[in-house]
Amino acid sequence: MKNSPIIALDFATAENVYQFLSPFDQTLFVKVGMELYLQEGPSIVYKLKEMGHDVFLDLKLHDIPNTVGQAMKGLARLGADLVNIHAAGGEAMMVAAREGLEAGTTAGNKRPSIIAVTQLTSTSEKQMQKEQLIQTTIDESVVHYAKLAKKASLDGVVCSVLEAKKIAEACGNDFLRVTPGIRLAEGEAHDQVRVATPANARVLGSSHIVVGRAITKAENPVLAYENVLNMWEENA
Repeated sequence: MKNSPIIALDFATAENVYQFLSPFDQTLFVKVGMELYLQEGPSIVYKLKEMGHDVFLDLKLHDIPNTVGQAMKGLARLGADLVNIHAAGGEAMMVAAREGLEAGTTAGNKRPSIIAVTQLTSTSEKQMQKEQLIQTTIDESVVHYAKLAKKASLDGVVCSVLEAKKIAEACGNDFLRVTPGIRLAEGEAHDQVRVATPANARVLGSSHIVVGRAITKAENPVLAYENVLNMWEENA
């Protein structure tokens, strides 16, 4: 699985995706989220893998353990490199998800890595406390979920840059810290709350970063990607 920035392909159709990717002369690490997957289905994952790209299938499953386990058993056959679930589903659900992936992975192949969403990067501490009735700090909530994911033998979590270092300290540096909410210094936060630049993300302990509009909406996406990659790698 590449360590390059993960580009969020937040497009409505496969045609939009291929138009965006056409200027790139290299294989990338890309994210397929709910919008794209629900419009295009498994075929978009198959095609991106045929093109040589690493794929993060970002569906954030959250249901009873049996349902999530069976869903992951099916998703394992798509060939994605990374998948995710919500840590709020609990330890039993996370274990079922991992076991489903293992059962669905064909013999001789490595199962997809699986990570758990802790708190969305669009969630503020005030919102978490008021709407989820979690009366701790957001750092404590995120680290708690990370420890639970570690106990369930998952490969890591989705978190904000601001919690990445604490998670590494609690769960080990090999435990993935995939961080959305990446913005360039001059960029808008949009609907994200807990954000950082690519360079700050590396310093603050992210193992992988997810970048969307700063690249996909740029006038020159290839140049924007190269700039993000350089900022990400400069503190490696």
